[in-house]
Amino acid sequence: MTQTNAGGTTPPNVAATATQSVPLSRNHPMVIGIYGPENALSALVRLPNGKITTVRPGERLRGRQVLAIDSKGLILAHNGRQERLALP
Repeated sequence: MTQTNAGGTTPPNVAATATQSVPLSRNHPMVIGIYGPENALSALVRLPNGKITTVRPGERLRGRQVLAIDSKGLILAHNGRQERLALP
């Protein structure tokens, strides 16, 4: 799946990783990306209504507190429990 663009050619392994197919949840938020410096990560989250939002630790996501973001996804707190919202 090599693609050519104005900047050059995308290596096949990069194109394959960047274009993985994952079923979209229509009932729950879904992490679609993690970005930023390691000590200040942010996450892109697709909400059930299709809206894309950015969250950071300390913010709220659908009534849950974002405790942390790491390379595997988000750690959320709700009603005294912690849960992970993982990257697919």
